[in-house]
Amino acid sequence: MPKTHPVSSPVYARGSEKAAQVRAMFSAIAPRYDVLNHLLSLNLDRRWRRRAVDRLAWERAPAGVYLDACSGTFDLALELARRPAFTGAVLGVDFSGPMLRQGLRKIAGTRVRPVCADALDLPFPDRSLDGAMVAFGIRNLADLTAGFRELSRVLRRGARLVVLEFATPARGPWRGVYLLYFRRVLPVVGRWISQHNFAYRYLPESVLLFESPEELGDTMRSAGFEGVAIERLTGGAVALLRGERA
Repeated sequence: MPKTHPVSSPVYARGSEKAAQVRAMFSAIAPRYDVLNHLLSLNLDRRWRRRAVDRLAWERAPAGVYLDACSGTFDLALELARRPAFTGAVLGVDFSGPMLRQGLRKIAGTRVRPVCADALDLPFPDRSLDGAMVAFGIRNLADLTAGFRELSRVLRRGARLVVLEFATPARGPWRGVYLLYFRRVLPVVGRWISQHNFAYRYLPESVLLFESPEELGDTMRSAGFEGVAIERLTGGAVALLRGERA
C-alpha cells in the first residue's frame, strides 16, 4: 500500500501552495520555536551559527549591511550583530510575521533590523548588500533556484553567501544513530512541545527529500556564485556552504 501523507504537509506541496503552508506552519510554532531549536539540536545549533558567521568574511566590510534570510527569531542575525568589531546592520528577513514578532524582544537595542518579506522577492536594490546568510531555511523555499538567484541579485560582486542546512550522514554507525533520532525521537518530542501535528515530522521528511550538499552547491553555482565550498559539521548532520557572488 502506498504511503499516505497529510494534504496540508508542505513536504509534498509546490510553488505558492508550499509557500502558504510553510508560512502557516512556522507562524503556528513560533511561540515554542526557540526552545525546540536548542532542545532538539542538543544546543549544537548555537555552535553551527557561530561557524556560519565565522565563514561570512564580514571583517572585509565590518560597517556593511548584511542579510539574514529566513531569519525566524533572529538567532543568526544576532550572532553577527554581537561580534565586537561589527559596526554595520543586519537585515533579518522572514515572511512569517509571528516568527518576527516572537524575536523582537531579543533584538531591542541591537544592530538587527526586522523585515517582513519573502526571500523570493527581497525589497532591496540590486547589488546593495555586503553579504548574506541562511540558516536551515533554504529547503523551505517554494523555488530553490529562484531563491538563490534573488540572493545573488541583492549582493555586491564578491560578497559572500553562507548557507547552513541539515544533511544526512553518508555512512558509518553515526548515520544509523542520526536516522533513528531524526525519524523517531525528534518528531515525537517536537509534536509534544509544539502541539503541532506535523511541523516536526515535516523537518526530517523535508531533509531526507532535499538536495544533497553537492547538489545544493551546484544550484548555488548555477545562480551566480563562484568558489563554492562545502563543510560538513557534526558528522555530516549539517552542511555549511559558502560562495561568492560572481
